[in-house]
Amino acid sequence: MSVEEALRFDEESGTTFWKDAIEKEMKNVRIAFKFLDGDIMPIGHEKIPCHIIFDVKMMTLQRKARLVAGGHMADPPKENVYSSVVSRDSVRLAFLAAALNDLDVLAADIQNAYLRAPTMEKVYTIAGPAFGSDAGRPAVIVRALYGLRSSGKMFREHFAKTL
Repeated sequence: MSVEEALRFDEESGTTFWKDAIEKEMKNVRIAFKFLDGDIMPIGHEKIPCHIIFDVKMMTLQRKARLVAGGHMADPPKENVYSSVVSRDSVRLAFLAAALNDLDVLAADIQNAYLRAPTMEKVYTIAGPAFGSDAGRPAVIVRALYGLRSSGKMFREHFAKTL
């Protein structure tokens, strides 16, 4: 689904669910972009697309929009970008240990936490219609936007430094 289609669904249903979801995401993600003046493209940066992924939360029927970079379109970084992920068994063991020790298990949604970390990739995009008045402008991606190859690693490093 595109931004235009999402807004058309809103218009046909007489709601603003998708419009609100897009606006919320764009408000949060704007810090990941440094907009350039004119048609000057940054030297050494590679152009990649960005798009919005749309979802409906099944329990609440809340609409969710997530702007992601097409990092697969860029050349892979020379550095290692691997970032490990906790295994299902480790999570189950942690839950077991908590239950055996009568501990509360807390969880949190990190939302756009990746955007706190800088990116190591030299990429830019042309802002799409979700950017409103900035649509059509070139923008360098300066933060660890979802979809970039190094975002997981960069967030992990940033989080480790913060802790």
